[in-house]
Amino acid sequence: MTDIAIRVEHLSKRYRIGRQEQPAYRTLRETLAEALLAPVRRVRRAPGSSHPGRPGDNYIWALRDVSFEVRRGEVVGIIGRNGAGKTTLLKILSRITEPTEGYAEIHGRVGSLLEVGTGFHPELTGRENIYLNGAILGMRRAEIGRKFDEIVAFAEIEKFLDTPVKRYSSGMYVRLAFAVAAHLEPEILLVDEVLAVGDAAFQKKCLGKMGDVAKGGRTVLFVSHNMASIRELCPTCFWIDKGRIRQAGLASEIIDGYLRDSDKSAGTAECMFEEDLEKEFQLRLGKLFNEEGVVTQRFDCDRSIIIELVCQVHRRIPGLYGYLSISKMDGTTVMVSDSFDVVPNPLDELPVGMYLLRITIPPRTLGPGDYAVYLNFTSVSGAANFNVDSPGTIFTFHLDDQTSRRGNRRLGYFSTLLSWEVSRLS
Repeated sequence: MTDIAIRVEHLSKRYRIGRQEQPAYRTLRETLAEALLAPVRRVRRAPGSSHPGRPGDNYIWALRDVSFEVRRGEVVGIIGRNGAGKTTLLKILSRITEPTEGYAEIHGRVGSLLEVGTGFHPELTGRENIYLNGAILGMRRAEIGRKFDEIVAFAEIEKFLDTPVKRYSSGMYVRLAFAVAAHLEPEILLVDEVLAVGDAAFQKKCLGKMGDVAKGGRTVLFVSHNMASIRELCPTCFWIDKGRIRQAGLASEIIDGYLRDSDKSAGTAECMFEEDLEKEFQLRLGKLFNEEGVVTQRFDCDRSIIIELVCQVHRRIPGLYGYLSISKMDGTTVMVSDSFDVVPNPLDELPVGMYLLRITIPPRTLGPGDYAVYLNFTSVSGAANFNVDSPGTIFTFHLDDQTSRRGNRRLGYFSTLLSWEVSRLS
């Protein structure tokens, strides 16, 4: 038996912007509509491609000529900016979508956790979906039964086991999905950045389980923006940039290069995003500025850091909240906040419209050094029914301590100046 678990050769994936891909299976209604419209369509060949298109069609290569091998038992991290092609790669390996060019060989049973609710039937209960996912993995009912109690205990959904999953919150979805993917013993486990939806205790629990899976000799591909988790779990790492593998090798070396590049590419303290009508909630504009209103990436420890976000709501979302983390450039999380820090949560059920969200980091909070700002939005209830923005790492900034005597030599995460008081006792 070969010791190669995954072999990818010249893999490419092209999408047509503004028009959905044709699914492998279509309804009778869709087929009839296509046949009726066919006579009036003018078909042409897309430039440099053998695939037919329509006038005005635009194309984008999500992946381009990707080749690599992963051996059995390897734990490989996959990093890269949003839109680099990481999720597209995992979808091809999971057989959710087909490549435009090239091929991928998978030697072993695959379990995947790509999006909240992926692989679940919303009308089926949690119990039924556990057995359904096991059957998809090719497991016998008796095999699933032996793992059933362990899955339910890990997911902590005992009371809701016989409730249709369409009524689950996003946290319940993720807990059950991860428990199924990790406990049904696939030989290959593919995990995308969905763990960010859960709370800190759940993330720690999942990372511990992934460590156990890796030690058990199974193959793991782990996509994450959390560099500390990649360092901890993955000896090797792929850096994907603009659809291509830019670098592969030791995780520590790849991450250091990626973070240095991210710092250079974040040369502005502003980010802008095109309107996406498919997203019910979306970040459109972000700015990082000081107390004087100057947009900048350099701050003093004695002054406030202000993050301003322009968000667009296309649909009212119950339980919507924002999550923000500040980390050192090596991926170590320094502080975390979410909109529940304010009571009531200001993002919950916002009406349709444009909104300005301002987050202020008070003076003398963080110590001198370089930092990255990670941002995510989700919903505590019914998130699987909404398409909510997850911007990821949007800014980096630098802090200087120029007024205290210890200054930039001050070690640690914080720059808070403590009170030293002396009183005479005798």
